Amino acid sequence: MASNGNGNGQTAEQTESQHFSPYRTDGKLYGFVCVVTGATQPVGKAIVTELAAHGAACIYACSSSDSNTPYAELATSVNSTYPNTKVIGYPYKTDSEEDTLALIDEVLNAWGRLDVWTSSTGLLGPASITHTSPKDLYLAFETTSMPAFYALKYAPAAMQKTTPRGSYPNAAPKDTAYGSIIVVSSVAGTYGGCWGPAFTMSSHAALGVVRSGVAVLKGTGVRINAVTAGQIDVGVDLSGAEIKGGLAQFPPASLQSVEVQRRNIGLERAGRPEEVGRVAGFLASGFSSYITGAELRVDGGASVMNPLTVPV
Repeated sequence: MASNGNGNGQTAEQTESQHFSPYRTDGKLYGFVCVVTGATQPVGKAIVTELAAHGAACIYACSSSDSNTPYAELATSVNSTYPNTKVIGYPYKTDSEEDTLALIDEVLNAWGRLDVWTSSTGLLGPASITHTSPKDLYLAFETTSMPAFYALKYAPAAMQKTTPRGSYPNAAPKDTAYGSIIVVSSVAGTYGGCWGPAFTMSSHAALGVVRSGVAVLKGTGVRINAVTAGQIDVGVDLSGAEIKGGLAQFPPASLQSVEVQRRNIGLERAGRPEEVGRVAGFLASGFSSYITGAELRVDGGASVMNPLTVPV
């Protein structure tokens, strides 16, 4: 294999470490140390479970929730099936630069490595421009795109650190720079007309972080990609989504009846959180080693058939 140097002196041979082979019998993510923000929401929970299923050594399950209950429930649920993966509930303000840096320091001090950062945060916001204030717009950007920005700015330096094999379960050495940043957002980042303007604008910004990140990450061994989700059934309806406060991450799947879903979605149904999680697991692993700056759309083919999948 010909040597193909980059800014860090890495060669193609060096990036093919056995410790990052997706064909490992002990899991394609064996030994990985991961961060998942938005981990107490349905999609975030699914991502945590998916990473654990493939051998991750540790997952920081992060959210802005101050209550320990959702973290404890998630850890108990995951560890009942995957006892060798340590799930650490970590409450912090995901749109805070200081909190992000503190989290990265904690990860490196405890584990000596960071391999995967999944930013799964979002804010639905008001459904119409009439009800959208500047404050709503600022809040949407802070919640949806700023966490991705901080991940791009600060996680790569930590991901480039190597370390010998630790003494904890599912431990593996890290002998080459490797990292995958995954931004989970909405198909609202690819076109207009999906829910409200703040949701659309901030989702576009999150996708912009991914696209700008390709050049930023040249020579680091770190990749960045987006998962843009369509109709995902996260178990809320119009009232449970708290539309006025805009606290939901995705529009309720119940906005479209079963008949409308069958007509407008190629797979004729809303997606499930675990189906988003599986794509995140793929992007975290070596199976996606030549994919960066991509947008993997998880919408059952709806945007191909009918771009306006979520009518206001």
